[in-house]
Amino acid sequence: MQVNIYNKGIYTVAGLSGELDECAAAELRRKLDEGLAVPGVQKNILFDMGGVSFMDSTGIGVLLGRYKLLKQRGKNMFICNVNTQMDRILRTTGIYTIMRKVSV
Repeated sequence: MQVNIYNKGIYTVAGLSGELDECAAAELRRKLDEGLAVPGVQKNILFDMGGVSFMDSTGIGVLLGRYKLLKQRGKNMFICNVNTQMDRILRTTGIYTIMRKVSV
C-alpha cells in the first residue's frame, strides 16, 4: 500500500494505491498518522481511493480510525475516486454519512 500526501486547493490529499487489507493496515495507519500530523495540513482531508484495487473490513476500520483522529484535530474527511465495488461496500456500511464522497 502506497500513500502520497500533498496539498491541492482546499484539501490535503492522501492518495492511496494498492490493497487496503489486514496486511497493509498497520503500516498505512502509521504513514497516515505521521503524514497528516505535520504543519501545513489543510482543514479538509481528502482520501483519494483511485489507486486502491482491493479493500476489506480492515480497510474500513483504518478509514474510521483516521476519521475519529482527524475529527479530534478539528479536520473534515472526504473520500473521492472510489471504484464501483468499494463504493457499494462503503455505501452499505453507511460510511458516507460521516465522510462525504466528493468529485474533484
